[in-house]
Amino acid sequence: MKRALITGITGQDGSYLAELLLAKGYRVAGMVRHASTNDHQRVAHLFDRVEFLTGDLEDQSSMMRIIEEFRPQEIYNLAAMSFVPYSWQAPVLTGELTGLGVTRLLEAIRLIDPQIRFYQASSSEMFGQVKTTPQNEETPFHPRSPYGVAKVYGHYITVNYRESYGLFACSGILFNHESPRRGLEFVTRKVTRGAARIKLGLQDKISLGNLEAQRDWGDARDYVEAMWLMLQQDQPDDYVIGTGQARSVKDLVQAAFSAAGIEDWRPHVEVDPRFFRPAEVDFLLADSTKARRKLGWQPKISFEQMIKDMVAADLKSLEAVEARLADLARRLERLEGHGPA
Repeated sequence: MKRALITGITGQDGSYLAELLLAKGYRVAGMVRHASTNDHQRVAHLFDRVEFLTGDLEDQSSMMRIIEEFRPQEIYNLAAMSFVPYSWQAPVLTGELTGLGVTRLLEAIRLIDPQIRFYQASSSEMFGQVKTTPQNEETPFHPRSPYGVAKVYGHYITVNYRESYGLFACSGILFNHESPRRGLEFVTRKVTRGAARIKLGLQDKISLGNLEAQRDWGDARDYVEAMWLMLQQDQPDDYVIGTGQARSVKDLVQAAFSAAGIEDWRPHVEVDPRFFRPAEVDFLLADSTKARRKLGWQPKISFEQMIKDMVAADLKSLEAVEARLADLARRLERLEGHGPA
């Protein structure tokens, strides 16, 4: 039975990757940070099948302890301070976790077991102010946020350890990927959740930033398969992963409101300058020819289906909350009816 360690297992990608590896017969462990309150909602259904080990990308010794105890053959580093707008508010923390944390993990691998196969979650945000379109593995990086800068460091330190120490270390340069498990702070989930709330009469408008910004949006359920495929190859390498189709934020809004059964989205969306980035990344488009040729990977879930799934999940969760609140109100009414006059 292969053993795999996933950092960032409680996130969107980590939860889907854990499901994929379990389905393939892996023994899976997830590294989680110690906290007084933990958000394990995405992996709650895996509690009896995954081992959760306490560690921190800021603490080298904890990562060495986990590797020594669990002895994984594969490590997937998905942990990061991943919300781009917040990286301007906490640039040093972003650098520590998203950048230097990769070095600490690679150094732990080098010292304990150099045979471990390592996957680094790189990002299309590294391209930033793009030099050519579409972007592939040879496109120069020009990051436009502290997050993007930290990801460039993590990417190149992975290349450096591969070339200097012969580690099987790969980076997946993943373009934007979403799912029903995407965090509420991200624009895709803000839009799908907002459309669902408007459909249910819980709010009237959503405020967004640049509607013309374009991204190559794919589905996280497809992208975690690419991560696994990279570590099954004979030689380590870096791969761009994306759909090759660009969509604007406006396209996202239209798809979400359509999925919610709302014909005209325009009365419900307002542009707010507060949500514009200090340095915008206007146009990202993936050329994943190399991944399709060498890995045999290709996306299966369409943009439209992905957004439909997200809206449906948001409607379901919101309706469940409303039903519980209505039931609670009925119980309170009954209690008040039997109380003292």
